[in-house]
Amino acid sequence: MQFDKIDKLKNITQDILQYTKQQGVSDAEVHVAVEDGFAVTVRNGELDTVEYHRDNGIGISVYFGKKKGMVSTADFSQPALKKAVQAACNIAKFTQEDPFVGLADKNFMAKEIKNLDLYHEWEITTEQATKIALENEAYACNLDKRIKNSEGVTVSTHKNFYVYGNTHDFVGVIPSTRHSAGYSLIAEQDGEMERDYDYTVACHVDDLRNFRTVAKQAVQKAVSRLGAKKITTQKRPVIFAAEVAKGLLASFIAAINGNNLYRKTSFLVDYLHKPVFAQQVKIFENPWVKRSLNSAYFDAEGVATYRKDFVDDGVLQNYVLGSYAARKLGMQTTANSGGVFNLFVQDDKVDLRGLLKKMDTGLLITELSGHGINIVTGDYSRGAVGFWVEHGEIQYPVSEITIAGNLRDMFLNLVAVGNDIDERGNINTGSILLEEMMIAGR
Repeated sequence: MQFDKIDKLKNITQDILQYTKQQGVSDAEVHVAVEDGFAVTVRNGELDTVEYHRDNGIGISVYFGKKKGMVSTADFSQPALKKAVQAACNIAKFTQEDPFVGLADKNFMAKEIKNLDLYHEWEITTEQATKIALENEAYACNLDKRIKNSEGVTVSTHKNFYVYGNTHDFVGVIPSTRHSAGYSLIAEQDGEMERDYDYTVACHVDDLRNFRTVAKQAVQKAVSRLGAKKITTQKRPVIFAAEVAKGLLASFIAAINGNNLYRKTSFLVDYLHKPVFAQQVKIFENPWVKRSLNSAYFDAEGVATYRKDFVDDGVLQNYVLGSYAARKLGMQTTANSGGVFNLFVQDDKVDLRGLLKKMDTGLLITELSGHGINIVTGDYSRGAVGFWVEHGEIQYPVSEITIAGNLRDMFLNLVAVGNDIDERGNINTGSILLEEMMIAGR
């Protein structure tokens, strides 16, 4: 752990807060983020790119009563920070009052520092990363003669330091690391080409999936898409594979986000304590998972995070709220300023094969395209790629189709959630089987 850097960033945060007090502010808050790392990409047996990331950023918000001013800077020098504070104060003095702005309540600040074990450096050089990427690209391309090309194999490692402080005398630090390896491969057969990818990511290198295993998965996914057929337009059950099921849940989180709720731009306005999913569905958040990329003991306002249910027995239990949206709605923050931390969908103890058997005949979706999601109405329409299933068995790949429905109906008609949980990202879910959707083909 780079304690010197952490101490330096904490001192910078406290210096900025001191500058704001000298300007006579009512309150102030500071976000400091520092990233350091690199990513190496090889393509077709040659080094393609080496990208170094050394990004610094500071966000400063000041309050004069109910007037707010914000500035950001990448300059950490004392003169620049003082100028930034003065600029934020000048902005605040000329803005309109907003009765809902301000820091989160002091009583909600995180008082206990939780060691979530998020910082584990990977002692690797760009040369070593290049060697690993080249070896694994060659391995992947030799697994199947139908792999004719590579769009790249990338190995990356990053260190991140995030500090948040405010005039409630709160200063919190979350140091973390992020390591990854990803493959993007092109399969070709009879003049047809298909691309697919796979990747692994973790904050500790020991938690990365075996690179050869990831390579095999990327190859299998690319090759399995060859020979895609078109299907006729029909209504059938569909399974969202775990990777794409995350997007379905992201739409739900957007619909219960306080910013959309107070603006009345969500199809789930006024649905608190009402059924929003099928009765068996449980969705909860656990921000304290150790060695998880999406864990935190405080949110973007310093509020102590906690485990909570968003859906229990299909009923909506909580919104996703920061303090501003909470005030607009006459509620309290749910410690979700900045989003959700480690969202989990409880599975039905059935694997993907079991879901296919349960569906019998329908569509397994493995990739989605387009942005046909209307959070205001819940209308959902997207391009899809996947596999046609009959008698619970995959028959052939399909492409050039569109799926359509309404999120409200889709959620209520959720049949089952698989235990093939994809843990890459802040939403952890298995594959999801829906009772029926419109599938538009030829």
